[in-house]
Amino acid sequence: MTRRAVVLFNLGAPDRIEAIEPFLFNLFNDPAVIALPRLLRWPVAKLAAKSRAKVARGIYQRLGGGSPLLANTEAQALALEAKLGNDHRIFIAMRYWHPLADTVAAAVKAWRPDKILLLPLYPQFSSTTTASSLADWHRAAKGAGLDAPTRAICCYPEEPGFIAAMAGEIATLLRQWRSSERKRILFSAHGLPERIVAKGDPYPWQVGRTVEAIRAALTGEFPGLDSVLCYQSRVGPLRWIGPSIDDEIRRAGTEGVGLLVAPVAFVSEHSETLIELDGEFRHLAGQVGVPTYLRAPTVSLAPDFIAGLARLVEAGFGAAETVASAVGYRQCPRGFSACRCHMIAA
Repeated sequence: MTRRAVVLFNLGAPDRIEAIEPFLFNLFNDPAVIALPRLLRWPVAKLAAKSRAKVARGIYQRLGGGSPLLANTEAQALALEAKLGNDHRIFIAMRYWHPLADTVAAAVKAWRPDKILLLPLYPQFSSTTTASSLADWHRAAKGAGLDAPTRAICCYPEEPGFIAAMAGEIATLLRQWRSSERKRILFSAHGLPERIVAKGDPYPWQVGRTVEAIRAALTGEFPGLDSVLCYQSRVGPLRWIGPSIDDEIRRAGTEGVGLLVAPVAFVSEHSETLIELDGEFRHLAGQVGVPTYLRAPTVSLAPDFIAGLARLVEAGFGAAETVASAVGYRQCPRGFSACRCHMIAA
């Protein structure tokens, strides 16, 4: 029996109040996030972590002292492992908090797999998420002496199971929303600074592909849907891609339009969904007169999504390229230089 290890990547999050500042330091000390030489980046990261921790403590206190992200990811790993069978073992590697890549690489080596697949829980590729996690993993694997043949899935913005699960959550809420008021879907994704996109990051293009696929899945039952793709979680003084979700909520209040907010770049619940979407932006919607504010859940353990991940695993192990998209070839147009998938569609 071939032993197959699957490593699920996620960003990680503080599991207790004391972990907030070191988690933020790890985040800001990543060259993919702050592109400075190491000697300059370290003090900037320390200062940014200390400053941001003041706000973050309030967020995680509202979550009971820590993020549910790891527990939610563990549940997804168990569901995927059950779908794949006994010849697969699922490991979780977080980028900025435990379990970190060094510990996980050692655990994978101890299991002695014949093959390894790296599978990000970021459906859309970005240099700040998938590329950073892949680079960190390869560093850790080399340090652990882990030399089993390794493949990676770089992105799956239109994976049918992911799209079906997200469209299903939205459709359930739309069916229950029987009022005659005007309705609008806000597809919300984590934002990026404009300077990162200007360097060839394909993330907003891929998020757009996800949104178009969800719209197409909903059109048959809900023709003529009013919808907008917007971005959340903006921090710091840099210019970020837009439109921002808070601006779109204010516009909806002015127009008297009800909102259904659907997170399309997060696959499990954590602070950005539970605090920002369910707390801060719901409160803002009430303040500016939005008549209805609904929020679709993340795909989490939806059977369609887990089945989609299983398909990605099988395709990934069979891929000819060391890094492949969900469809086996490069989806991003050539102008996106940060894309890690090098095989171009014919």
